[in-house]
Amino acid sequence: MRDFIKKRLSLAITLVMFVFGVMVATFCLIGGSFILLQHLGIISLSAHTTRHSGETNGNPLLSLFLFIVLCILLGTALTAFLSRKALNPIRKVIDATHKVANGDFNVQVNIKGIGELEELSQSFNKMTQELSSIETLRSDFINNFSHEFKTPIVSLRGFAKLLRENHLTEEERREYLDIIITESERLAALSTNVLTLAKYENLEIIVDKTPFRLDEQIRRTIVLMEPKWSAKDITMNVELDEVIYNGNDELTQQIWLNLLDNAIKFSHHGGAITLTLTNVIKGIQLVIQDEGTGMDCQTKAHIFDKFYQGDTSHSKSGYGLGLPLVKRIVNLCGGSISVQSEQGEGSTFTIELPY
Repeated sequence: MRDFIKKRLSLAITLVMFVFGVMVATFCLIGGSFILLQHLGIISLSAHTTRHSGETNGNPLLSLFLFIVLCILLGTALTAFLSRKALNPIRKVIDATHKVANGDFNVQVNIKGIGELEELSQSFNKMTQELSSIETLRSDFINNFSHEFKTPIVSLRGFAKLLRENHLTEEERREYLDIIITESERLAALSTNVLTLAKYENLEIIVDKTPFRLDEQIRRTIVLMEPKWSAKDITMNVELDEVIYNGNDELTQQIWLNLLDNAIKFSHHGGAITLTLTNVIKGIQLVIQDEGTGMDCQTKAHIFDKFYQGDTSHSKSGYGLGLPLVKRIVNLCGGSISVQSEQGEGSTFTIELPY
């Protein structure tokens, strides 16, 4: 019961209790002091005239004025003394904020007792955790971006230098030229993806909206990706309702291209991918399910971050830009995207778009 009351103690009630306590303490101290002084005969709180001399002892107005002044002085002193302890939680937050401003994102604040301050400390700790995560992702982004650009450039330079040698055979020359072409295409694809993502990140409103058959667009995307899923002998299970969607055709197709490419990439040879498009109460729902490698919790938490790749060995081709692009386009369309996945059991992406 005590812990419940302590937890529910709000900041407003605490301040009221603090002010009330200072007032009561002040009046008790001053009142007790005046009663003691009156008992000792030093002061008198009432005017009276002696029988023999007719003199008046004590000045009640002066005593009342002195009482008020002492109350103010003592109350101010008590408030200044006690407020230092009362403001300690705020000082802790201020000190922690200064540390965060200086780049220390590992600082934590632990405040107990007052509801609002407990919420403040919890929110502050959550903020520092997010900032620490963002800083880590920023470093990873720079490292990955540098790696993805530097690798093909180094290959281009190295094989270009080899081509200057006169003793190369024709077969070696063709092999080196093929590598240069492949690396050039890789670099061009990476540049295109980065520019596309930057373009859509700066886009706020979708223009050129027209009604079109969304199910037909998805079928065309499946046909377009046929060389990739046929090469892995993947079975495509397709269940598409007839859906008329009002949006940007080119923009929307980027969603299906990237999601389907991702599903094919992480599917096992001879696996299956299921695509389901249905009309729901709030709009349109598309589900893409694969039977591939799946993801752990850490990967699921960061798959929509730019340049993040759960496959740190880079055994799968890609740059970590496809899913961030998908999420941005879905957000622009006013929709939502979610993922369910378990390692070794595949992944399921669900996209919901409003009509």
